Amino acid sequence: MSEASFARLNSEIFEYAGATVEMVDVTTLLAAARVNPVELLRRSAWPSPVQRVDLTVAGADGPSGPVHVFTALISTGAEPMSSERMRKIVLGNDPLGVLLAKRIAQGDPVATRIVDGVGSAAAAAYRKLGLDRPSGPAAGREPGVLADAAVGLQASVTYEQEGTVARLKARVPRDEVSSEHLRAFVTLTLQAVLELTGPDTLRGRRIVISREAAPPKVPVTTQAVTLDMVGGLTDVVAELRQIAVSFRHPEAMARWGARRPQGILMYGPPGTGKTMLSRALANEIGADFREIRTPEILDKWLGGSERNIKQIFRDARRYRVPTLMLFDEFDSIVSYAGAGGDAASQALNAVAGIFKQEMNDLIEVNPNVIVVATTNFPHRVDESLIRSGRFDVKISVPKPDESSRAEIFRKMIRGLIAAHENPDFRMFAEDLDAAALGVASTGMTGADIKEILRRVQLSKAMQEARSGRAEPISQQELLDAVRDLRGRI
Repeated sequence: MSEASFARLNSEIFEYAGATVEMVDVTTLLAAARVNPVELLRRSAWPSPVQRVDLTVAGADGPSGPVHVFTALISTGAEPMSSERMRKIVLGNDPLGVLLAKRIAQGDPVATRIVDGVGSAAAAAYRKLGLDRPSGPAAGREPGVLADAAVGLQASVTYEQEGTVARLKARVPRDEVSSEHLRAFVTLTLQAVLELTGPDTLRGRRIVISREAAPPKVPVTTQAVTLDMVGGLTDVVAELRQIAVSFRHPEAMARWGARRPQGILMYGPPGTGKTMLSRALANEIGADFREIRTPEILDKWLGGSERNIKQIFRDARRYRVPTLMLFDEFDSIVSYAGAGGDAASQALNAVAGIFKQEMNDLIEVNPNVIVVATTNFPHRVDESLIRSGRFDVKISVPKPDESSRAEIFRKMIRGLIAAHENPDFRMFAEDLDAAALGVASTGMTGADIKEILRRVQLSKAMQEARSGRAEPISQQELLDAVRDLRGRI
């Protein structure tokens, strides 16, 4: 198979209960599951009362050797009653509620305290009356087994959280696992969904089983990037996914009294994708994205920078939806404490001191907010500022190695194919070799690879504009662009 086909992934399609099920690049996802758990079905829509289905494949050590573990969680529970949910109910669409909502949006502290107090009291009463006890459609069901005799797969079925969650689990020896096992487990999962939702509820639906989201049919903007689109940073992406999971499951965090990380420091060379990763994390959580740039904070007038920091965090404490705040080039905002005794150094130290205090308050007051700071120079940032408790997670984002660069090429090219190719237009030739491109681009970053593709695209567009036609981008043209950029950096 040519390397151009790596961007046009193989799919296996079958029908079940009237639904069309597409499994994408199964061989790759089963191989990836040996190293890290692979999440599937994250963005599918389901018939009521099923709210979501989480399906994962992971490697594990079994009594007889390594195995692949297939797990599905079918959730039907309603949103748990909390002060925040009751607060939404209190505001509602009533004219008074609309007025209060506007006052809160304007930062009125009195309106905020009134509504929060009513919401907390109502939620407490709700719990005291026992109305918060879930009673799902699977309540009272006994554990059981679902089986696919054709491939010899058995999945245990248990019910949790008062019948609001059904859990399916199956194990297959690693050396025997195949696409047939994944297909069988998906079928058993859909069978369990039908038991909860009724016959024919899946008819007409399209369900995609994929390691990563399918590339969009329009060019991807920086604002729309997701963790699925990030190439070559497997460990970093895995860690960010864990953080996203903690935000998507507040009920589990509350039950265990766990505090999810609210401060992340990402550091590494320029062009390695720190800002992009921040946006991707926000999109993975479903959070608003707020980027704070240096000019918004630093002020030439005495005390101005400190006031700006206080105002930024004052606003953050009032955010009522998940929000990611990005402090890019963090070292330029809060530089190394004690670096000097001049007025400029003292001003920066004062900003760092205010930041510490405000960060502490924010973590205590508003769990909806996550703060991400990025820097190319971590040694310039005061260690007390980024200690655990403020920035619990510190992630090194290195330059990509050879295999990572190949993966970046693969994902970027795949995205361009999805956005621009059609039956009458081929953007890339059939001779592409991502591995060779990874070798040729030694020392380059993701930003460099993006620039290589931009240059080749521009060259082809100009060629077509001049002569009326241009051949698809070839491997040699990409290698030439790599060498040309290497001579300029």
